[in-house]
Formats: sequence, structure tokens, C-alpha cells
Amino acid sequence: MSDQGSRGQAPARYELRIDGHLDDHWTAWFDDLTLTHENDGTTTLCGLVPDQAALHGLLAKVRDLGATLISVEVIDAPD
Repeated sequence: MSDQGSRGQAPARYELRIDGHLDDHWTAWFDDLTLTHENDGTTTLCGLVPDQAALHGLLAKVRDLGATLISVEVIDAPD
């Protein structure tokens, strides 16, 4: 398998930012990511995501919630 094909399959720490403040009870629904209410009125979801399939599942949950996704960032990728 090429390097490009294997990229994204190892766990990585991600940070998703959404518009608005989510209640803490959403933590379990978002696979136990840490939810932080930011001063600018956004919520940051941060945590380890096992693979790209799990990341797409998280993005689908944001969509299903009707929340506005502001950004997705890898903050600690494996080498």
C-alpha cells in the first residue's frame, strides 16, 4: 500500500469547532470527545479519533445535530 493510501488510518487527535454552545450531555454522543465552550460563542470538540471512518461519523453527527461546522483540524497526527 502506498504512503498516501495508508494516511489517515492511524488514530489522530482532532479539533472540531462548531457554532454555538453544546450542553455537556452531548459528550457521550460525540464519542467522549472533550467539549469546551469558547468565549466567542463556539464549542470545540477535541479528542482522539481512531480512523477516517470515525471522523466521517463525527462529521455526520454534527450534520444531524444541525450545527454549523466552522473548522476541522488535526492537532496531533501520527508520524
